[in-house]
Amino acid sequence: MPLGDFVTHQVTNQPPVLAEFDALACDPALTSAITGTDLLPGLTEIGRRTGSAEAREHGRLANENPPVLRTHDRWGNRVDEVEFHPSWHWLMSQAVEFGLHAAPWAPDAGRDAHLARAASFYLWSQVESGHGCPISMTYASIPALRHSPELAERFEPGLRSRSYDFGLREPSSKAGLLAGMSMTEKQGGSDVRANTTTATPLADGGYRLVGHKWFTSAPMNDLFLTLAQAPGGLTCFVLPRVLPDGSRNPIRLQRLKDKLGNKSNASSEIEYAGAIGWRVGEEGRGIPTIIEMVSMTRLDCVIGSASTMRAALTEAAHHVAHRSAFGSRLADTPLMSAVVADLALESEAATAVAMRLARAVDAGERSLLRLALPVSKYYVCKRCPISVAEALECLGGNGYVEESGLPRLYRDAPLNSIWEGSGNVTALDALRAMAKEPSTVDSLLAEIDLAAGADARLDAGVADLRKELADPHPARARRLAELAALCLQGSLLLRESPTHVAEGFLATRFGTETTRTFGTLPRGLDTAALVERVTPA
Repeated sequence: MPLGDFVTHQVTNQPPVLAEFDALACDPALTSAITGTDLLPGLTEIGRRTGSAEAREHGRLANENPPVLRTHDRWGNRVDEVEFHPSWHWLMSQAVEFGLHAAPWAPDAGRDAHLARAASFYLWSQVESGHGCPISMTYASIPALRHSPELAERFEPGLRSRSYDFGLREPSSKAGLLAGMSMTEKQGGSDVRANTTTATPLADGGYRLVGHKWFTSAPMNDLFLTLAQAPGGLTCFVLPRVLPDGSRNPIRLQRLKDKLGNKSNASSEIEYAGAIGWRVGEEGRGIPTIIEMVSMTRLDCVIGSASTMRAALTEAAHHVAHRSAFGSRLADTPLMSAVVADLALESEAATAVAMRLARAVDAGERSLLRLALPVSKYYVCKRCPISVAEALECLGGNGYVEESGLPRLYRDAPLNSIWEGSGNVTALDALRAMAKEPSTVDSLLAEIDLAAGADARLDAGVADLRKELADPHPARARRLAELAALCLQGSLLLRESPTHVAEGFLATRFGTETTRTFGTLPRGLDTAALVERVTPA
């Protein structure tokens, strides 16, 4: 019988492939955040590359072919190297070319350098979030290194280079450098003061480190910032993988972590077996020295979570725009429209606060950042997993299948809430900031109060926040962080977003009818307009 007689079906009612779209063009929250700057031309190219079929395929391949640890070569020599798929290297080379790892630290960086980098990092991370880890570590390492001008002069030009040069060689011989971070130990985790790694001074001014690190981000990078116990107390050090004489520094990669998500990126346990490092900052001042690095990586946690939410929203909005059920296009059905509109509100609020924090870095608003950053990190990162889960459900069973890309986003979604201080650590850090620097409260409230009187629901929320701020208690630290972040988001949307966006957010996040699940919206919201503005063309 002819083959055609065995054709059982034709493929219909499936969305077209989502590729070759402009990720910036369908992101009005981001374009609003850069209004008044000259950043649009540069971001346009990144937005187009983010939505390209080539980039999306490299993101898929980098996760389906995770890194492999090679501790020894075929002859038994210790090598401690990590092998990556070519797609990982492609993603990294693009990120470095864009300057996502260090552009704001260049001498000729413009006044909006951190905002430009944040917007670019937010866009590009939508392709694949795992490779953002070594990029973020490098970005955060430079302000810490500057506590030792000699070390900054030695390593910073390589760290700022826009050449991606993978491989273990002596740092001065490489076209570009990347930095990692090695802080936590198994007996303490976030309590780094419990670290037991020792640092013994040497006659030449260096130190010899001995100890085990439980989580080392980006072990394949060229340099590591680490904490160890020196004679004067907990101290920050920088260690290269390859020493000036060309020999391997004895930094032993024990194993790669088998993680829930973030599969493309290597995270490891390492041992310093007498590794050589140099002190960054004063002995005993390790935490104050490293705190700027922590602030920068926490900023990237907020940006990264906002990026993941936006990537999931893009997939959901595209699907419902092209899929029909029970005689109607999904985007036109009232309940699905409500769900995607609510996801859009969450995404827009996360994007707005992430970019505001980046502007604060540019403006040197240290007091604002000291409190606004931990509360935003707490709340935005907590909202990411449930946002991605709801976006996945918009695709039905298709969303649960790996080929849709949503399972990868779902596995990646909890990471930023854990990294650089899990929820409790971050919320309690907000209380510490208030206790040590009371001016941080004034700075946060001054920012929020720029929208005072514009909406009674926000005003009531701010009144509740003031009560929490007046009587902070560790058991209510999460409540305080959530309220502070919500009020900051509400204020920003009132000032910077269209009326229907601000109205939708305030109606669902404040007052007596606040939502418990996405899509439980009050009557009267223009959900179709909210969905249309975020749907990729």
